This record gives sequence, structure tokens and C-alpha cells, in this order.
Amino acid sequence: MKNDSIKNQYRVNEQIRVREVRIVGEGESTVVPTRQALDMARDQGVDLVEISPNANPPVCRLIDYSKFLYQQKKRQKEMKAKQVKVEVKEIRFGPQTDEHDYQFKLKHAKEFLEEGNKVRAYVFFRGRSILFKEQGEVLLLRFANDLEEYGKVEGMPSLEGKKMFLYLAPKKTGAQKKSQQARDREAAAEADNNRRREEAAAERKAETPANGGLFANAKISADALKKLTESED
Repeated sequence: MKNDSIKNQYRVNEQIRVREVRIVGEGESTVVPTRQALDMARDQGVDLVEISPNANPPVCRLIDYSKFLYQQKKRQKEMKAKQVKVEVKEIRFGPQTDEHDYQFKLKHAKEFLEEGNKVRAYVFFRGRSILFKEQGEVLLLRFANDLEEYGKVEGMPSLEGKKMFLYLAPKKTGAQKKSQQARDREAAAEADNNRRREEAAAERKAETPANGGLFANAKISADALKKLTESED
């Protein structure tokens, strides 16, 4: 069925009934009568395939029809493979979620957004907990703020029945999650930079004169000179 739908999209040879067509190929474009275009196709042992019927005049190619259909199927397959499937991941909170649970769910939301998925976070109000709806809104706004680097808010928190929803979309659709090796390299580089900074700080400290440095030593010398002058008087 799919092959037939592709095949029926294009007219070929005698199915093309316009007065003239534009032949394209190899960077060239020529307008010729349709009968002449059919003769050209016959001489080359190929088909006249209409690829853009709405153009004026319609655009055609001189190509083997079976080869043309194969190219179209291959192109569609490649385009489909490149399409990123975006899923909606749910994160559920209670109106009085504790900090540990909040951080745990925040971590998962970051991972979902980094993988290119959307996040639907919601606070579920059970029974009389609906009285804490303002608290739930504050929680969702904090959640959105903490994920500002990873996702963008698609709407302010909204109450629907006993649930208050917040929707987040990834800032970079289909962003690839860093591999463990990449994270290890970054951690090693950061540790090395910290070590270098500590060594540099230690060297600067070792070079600093004792008793508060040159300024302090100069002050002590000035005080000693003053006492010596007073004793002479």
C-alpha cells in the first residue's frame, strides 16, 4: 500500500498531458514541448517523470522510473530515521513533597529534558490537601526555575480538577545525553584545575613575607625608630 501511494504521486510518460515541460538535471534546466521530452526519454532509454506538477510549466526528470521510485523511498526512509520521537514524561509531586524526594525527581526531569523529551510535572491534591494549592503552585514554579537551563516552560501552572500541571519542553530537541566517559573526563579535568589552583595559592602563600608582609615589617621598623628617637630626647 505504501509503495502504491508513492507511485501514484507522480505522472510518467504519456500520463503527462500538458503542452510543455521543464526538464531538469545535472544543474541544467530546459523548457521543451512535452512530445519532444518524450522523444528524448525514449532515445535515452529512460522515462519522463513529472516531479513538480504545480510549477509553470511542470518540472520533469529524464530517469528510469523504477530507479526514481527507489530514490524516493530511500529518501523518505532517511527522513523518518532522522525524526526525533518526543515523549512526554510525567513527574508527580504531593503538595508537601520533602526535599530529598524533590531533588530525586528534579534529577530525573533533567535527564528527560537532556534526552529531548517533554516533561509534564503535576501536584496531586488528595482530599482536603486541595487547601494547599498555593503551596503546590510555589513548588512547580521552583521546579521550573531549577530546570531553566534544561527546559522552557510552555505555560504557567494550571489547576485541572485535583491536579495542578506544569509543562516543560527541552531547549535542545534530541540533545544527546553525555556518555559516562565524557563525564569522567570533565570531572578529571575539573579536579586537575582545582589541584593547580591550590598549588598556585600555596606558592603565593610561601612567597609572602612573615609577620604580615612588607607593609607590616615597614610599620614595625617605623615604630622602633620612633621609640629610639624618643629615648634619645
